[in-house]
Amino acid sequence: MSDKHTAIDAELVRALANILNETELTEIEVEKDDLKIKVKREITVAAAPVQYAAAPAPVAAPAAAPAAAPAASAPVARSGEEVKSPMVGTAYLQPAPGAAPFVSAGAKVKKGQTLLIIEAMKTMNPIVAPRDGVVAEILVGDAQPVEFGEALVVLEA
Repeated sequence: MSDKHTAIDAELVRALANILNETELTEIEVEKDDLKIKVKREITVAAAPVQYAAAPAPVAAPAAAPAAAPAASAPVARSGEEVKSPMVGTAYLQPAPGAAPFVSAGAKVKKGQTLLIIEAMKTMNPIVAPRDGVVAEILVGDAQPVEFGEALVVLEA
């Protein structure tokens, strides 16, 4: 029995590590009989400093961000309809870097037309217009992290 404990299947460990990378999980554990293998990875925040470094001036913006939260309610009071994020992820305004944006403020859109995409777990999810209308305002920036329920676009009739 001690031979089973000393002979750990390296291919299984590699396969588990690949699953972590593919799914963006941080930990996975497999148990078989009395053998337990746990593979963990640390989350690096390398992407976050790039966003902060790219925008040193908006350091003052977090002070304005609490004021922006009530402003998020203001578009609801307008004649427009907010298109909200159905998930947590990263918003992209164009299909590829350097490409033309899906829509811009003032553009007429048809129901089902892609307004932007949200990347979540390496999957690109199109966010489509719920109805025909005119894009009154785009409330998020390109490559900006978004939360569930966050207003992304305002559509007017």
